[in-house]
Amino acid sequence: MKSVLVSAVALVDPDGRVLLAQRPPDKSMAGLWEFPGGKVEPGETPEAALIRELQEELGIDTWASCLAPLTFASHSYDTFHLLMPLFVCRKWKGQPAAREGQVLKWVRPNALRDYPMPAADIPLIPILRDWL
Repeated sequence: MKSVLVSAVALVDPDGRVLLAQRPPDKSMAGLWEFPGGKVEPGETPEAALIRELQEELGIDTWASCLAPLTFASHSYDTFHLLMPLFVCRKWKGQPAAREGQVLKWVRPNALRDYPMPAADIPLIPILRDWL
């Protein structure tokens, strides 16, 4: 089974809310909510991938020093195994905006379970809630 390395981030605003993105209709797992991020390209670190993905997907800039590693997901889907480090970020430049057709929503940590998520993301919720 193929392994896929994806880097994700919990962006936390000054009010303690976390940014979720809804997967667009044309992508796999369409309609599910997830933490922003994306695939780590060959030769790229998870931090560099996140910095690139946040610029591409949300139009914001952050720095590796602002990405705090929190936990990770390891989950087998039908056709691949996902390994996904989750970082927390409280400092960035710019206002997050949906650049790839996704819907964005700021969510209180205790309400994260109200949003349907991919199976790999669900175990991250209690860890994130406890940390925030």
